[in-house]
Amino acid sequence: MQGLFFTLDEKSPKWTLGESLIGTNPGLGFRPLSENVERGGSLIWYRADNESQVKGWTSKLDSFLELYLNASKLPGRGRNQKFCDYNTTLQAGQTCAVPVNNWGPCSNTAGYSYNRSSPCIFIKLNRIFDWVPDYYTDVEDLPKDMPEDLVDVIKNTSRTELNTVWVSCSGESPADRENVGNFSYYPRQGFPGYYYPYTNVEDYLSPLVAVRLQRPAMNVLINIECRAWAKNIQYVRANNERKGSVHFEVMID
Repeated sequence: MQGLFFTLDEKSPKWTLGESLIGTNPGLGFRPLSENVERGGSLIWYRADNESQVKGWTSKLDSFLELYLNASKLPGRGRNQKFCDYNTTLQAGQTCAVPVNNWGPCSNTAGYSYNRSSPCIFIKLNRIFDWVPDYYTDVEDLPKDMPEDLVDVIKNTSRTELNTVWVSCSGESPADRENVGNFSYYPRQGFPGYYYPYTNVEDYLSPLVAVRLQRPAMNVLINIECRAWAKNIQYVRANNERKGSVHFEVMID
């Protein structure tokens, strides 16, 4: 038995990818979440002119982003992090930092734009140990159901930066799409490939996409879906078996 313990790697799970319960298809998550997820579900609801309600949501984001904003609180105090680009080569034990100074109106100093009736929602790809994205690197061979605005973004992206897990958000119904208006994405419309694979390196933080609702309609419930795009991310929209996407609602009074 003692010999068995010596063969286990604390940083590497015994079962990975297809052998694990998590599988090989990463889902998406979002923040902020309501206080009682079971009762409040995925609804972000507040009055933009109510300081207390605004602070309730921005405080949740402050808590979620604490380690991003202060790397010294990480287990390795951020010493293993390195600012990366698409040409970066990491050494063993290093991981890419997540810059926090390019979130624009979605920064904590801007109050995540909640008091401007144009809230930011942070999207993250759930971690799967050793999973490597299969990127869309051929701009002439993109999925037929990919949104036109994302197609334009990809076609205007330099070839060296196509190794990206792209993200798109949309209202779920025609009425939702009309009510939600346009989205802005910070710092870019996807997760750069240099954050993958996730191998449980100390100080690793999941990359984030801050999605800002520019001018959503007021006093109406808006259903929104955000989707991740890579060749090996399966997409299923059914509410009881959603894959490769995340659903949330926004209502601003």
